[in-house]
Amino acid sequence: MFKKIPYYIKYIFTNVFFLFAIISIFRIIFYSFFTDLENATTAEVRKAFFLGLRFDLKLAIITFFPLAILVLITNYRFLKNKIYKRIATIYLSIAYLILTLFFLFDFGYYDYLNIRLDASSLRFLTNLKISGQVLVESYPIYKGIFALLVLVFIIYKFSKYMYNRFTKAEEKRSKKVKALYFITTILLLSFGIYSSFSHYPLRWSQAFFSKNNAVNQFTLNPVLYFFDSFAYRSEGVNMEEFKKYYPVIAKHLDLPKDRISFERKVVFDSTYTKKPNVVIVMMESVGVKPMSFYGNPIKSTPILDSLAQVSVSFPNFYVHKSGTAASVFASVTGLPDIEDVRTASRNPLLQDQRIIFDQFTGYEKLYFLGGSANWANIRGVFQANINNLKIFEEGSYKTEERADVWGIDDYELFKESDQELQKLKKEEKPFVAYIQTASNHMPFTVPNEKESYKPLKDNEISEDLLEKSGFKSVAQLNALRYLDFNIGRFLERAKQSGYYNNTIFVFFGDHNTAMKRTDLYPKEFDLNIQLQHVPFLIHAPKFVAPETISKNGKLIDLFPTVASLAKINYTNYTLGNDLLDSTQTNTTSFVYLGINGEPAVGLLQDSLYYSKTNITNTTSLFNLKTKGLKDIKEDNLVRAQQMDSLLSAYFHSTKYLYFNNKKR
Repeated sequence: MFKKIPYYIKYIFTNVFFLFAIISIFRIIFYSFFTDLENATTAEVRKAFFLGLRFDLKLAIITFFPLAILVLITNYRFLKNKIYKRIATIYLSIAYLILTLFFLFDFGYYDYLNIRLDASSLRFLTNLKISGQVLVESYPIYKGIFALLVLVFIIYKFSKYMYNRFTKAEEKRSKKVKALYFITTILLLSFGIYSSFSHYPLRWSQAFFSKNNAVNQFTLNPVLYFFDSFAYRSEGVNMEEFKKYYPVIAKHLDLPKDRISFERKVVFDSTYTKKPNVVIVMMESVGVKPMSFYGNPIKSTPILDSLAQVSVSFPNFYVHKSGTAASVFASVTGLPDIEDVRTASRNPLLQDQRIIFDQFTGYEKLYFLGGSANWANIRGVFQANINNLKIFEEGSYKTEERADVWGIDDYELFKESDQELQKLKKEEKPFVAYIQTASNHMPFTVPNEKESYKPLKDNEISEDLLEKSGFKSVAQLNALRYLDFNIGRFLERAKQSGYYNNTIFVFFGDHNTAMKRTDLYPKEFDLNIQLQHVPFLIHAPKFVAPETISKNGKLIDLFPTVASLAKINYTNYTLGNDLLDSTQTNTTSFVYLGINGEPAVGLLQDSLYYSKTNITNTTSLFNLKTKGLKDIKEDNLVRAQQMDSLLSAYFHSTKYLYFNNKKR
């Protein structure tokens, strides 16, 4: 069978093999001379090694892929024409040289900073004289150059040898046979690059599976990691601006005035004898506008309506950015997502943070979602920052019937989550769990019937009522009703499982669903902040009395609030506050959005909303409680200046903490 395979196909896979072998040798060298894995378990090292090999194979295929396309197009002619021989030899010589240089620089970079080569390393090119001198004085650079020249010569000869080895006479094949080999080879190479049987490809975030950073760094492939982080290379902190506005944020958060520090220790005189559980439910695409509790004319959320009446509710709560990944990142790390390119969760440079979630000592920590944690690189956000976290995702559950692109639906997700929490209740282990729902998201997949839930038919809601409510379709409404139903069933299960009374339940919307403009919150719609205005409920009858708190809140306040309510001693290193602290009255909501296609930031205090674009510095001030969309900045210059300073302080402090809140 092998003999029948055309030589040009053998040439492709043989070269991929040798590229993979060379890259793997560099991994072995890195393991032997640079890693410090003494504190890592055998299981962690084994997983890191084999996961790393998948990255290496991916790089090998990507490296050879352009030449493979040329080989497949020319097929048997590729091994007969001297021009193709020259192209192949030069291409492979350059490829091996570039890979070698990447790994050599990676060795030096890791030796210097204990992190793999990433795009931020380009900062050393700003002063080539100094960087060059450091290289010359630190490493045998001249011997290295000579060795590289020798290596290039060897690779050149080896490439010619490989080409000549497959230059043999072979029979010509029909177009159908050549097409079959072409398609099969492309599929195999593509799968090698995708390197996954799940719905998401192999991504850099999967390397961050361990609490031990040395293990994660060993897992990475520096070439792939460099280009993954390349898009974020300019996302640094402006220290001059940060220092200018630090006194403002220091005054606002009661931080030290004489030095830069965001560290605030919260210690309680007494704690609960029996630790309360915490369950955080991220409600996909739920804002205040679609909820009947906040005035929507359709009875869309009867369960949440009744829940809000027996909970602590925050009607002026805002997420920072209108995206699920952004809200997951902010809620977990305590830092707003203010990335212009994609999301902070996708930025490899921002994964290592000191967070409150990780400080629930003695707690079982769990994360549940219906799909894959590779989505938006969320796996890295959780695993890089939370010790002993258990992730439950597709492939983890007993019952898995994929509902749509997001995995199993919310009914099954809550059911599976409850079963795991019930086990911990029986074992008398306290837990903090984060449940990420998804059914209230396009394509709005809901069952025809699920216990007492039945979706509404189009003719059951009048067009006038649907228009007045702001919902774009009955399907959109049904998805929210399904989530509402599932939250009710989850709480019923919690009572039956026995952990309800001793649990603090937290419900928040990751962002609002896209809706039409109506008489409900019209200014927020016009100002593009309707997507950020979401419900935030704390349901814990045993620990806090029902109350409506009208102060401004923001997503990064979530964990300081919950940890304080649970009387967990913790250290807050970020910008969030305890919303249940009655002494905190001058609270704000900080949002990141787009204004006329330009990135912008906004600050909400009381009834006022102040915004500023990031490039043109266009500013505006609006009163959300009055009629009409009038900019009142000129009539309130002092207040506008105060809000501008605080807004800038939040923005630059966030940038600073991105890179200066690392675990020590």
